[in-house]
Amino acid sequence: MFSGVHGRYSARSIFWGKNMSEMEYGLERVLHDEIPLTKDMGIEVVRYDGRALTLKAPIAPNMNHKSTVFGGSLYSVAVLSGWGLLHLKLKEQGLAGHIVIYESTISFHVPVVEDFEAQCKLSEESTFSRFVAGFRKKGMSKICLHANVKSKSSVAVNFKGIYVVHA
Repeated sequence: MFSGVHGRYSARSIFWGKNMSEMEYGLERVLHDEIPLTKDMGIEVVRYDGRALTLKAPIAPNMNHKSTVFGGSLYSVAVLSGWGLLHLKLKEQGLAGHIVIYESTISFHVPVVEDFEAQCKLSEESTFSRFVAGFRKKGMSKICLHANVKSKSSVAVNFKGIYVVHA
C-alpha cells in the first residue's frame, strides 16, 4: 500500500488509466525511465502473475517498410519480457542486480501485422531457486528463459535467452 493524491492504493489499482498492480506499474516505470527506447516503442506491461510476464506493443512505432513489425522490435520485446520477469522475481526475493542478456536465439515464424504481445514464463520454480542460490552465493548467476511473441493468438516468434545477473 502507498498513499497518493486520491488516497491509498491497494495491490491492484488504476495507474495511467490501466488496472495494474504496483509491481507491474513499477516495472513499466523502470523500463520507460531506464531504457527510454521502450517508451518510444510503446511497450506496456500487461500482466505479471509471479511466474510469467506479458508485455505488449503497438505496430505503428514498430513498423518496417513492408508494413509488418520490424524484426528488431520483436526481438527487443522478447528480450525485455525475460529481463522484466527477472527484475520482478529478484525484487520479490529482496534482491537487486544488473541483468544482462548473455546469449540468445530467435525464430521468426510469421510476419506480424498488428499489435503484439511477448510472454516469458519460468519453466520450473526449482530452476529459479537454483539461480537465486547461485546469485546469493557468488554474486552472479545465469538462467535460461523462453519467451513467445504472439499476434492474433498465434505464436509468431520463439525466443530463448540466457541472462546473467551480477551484483
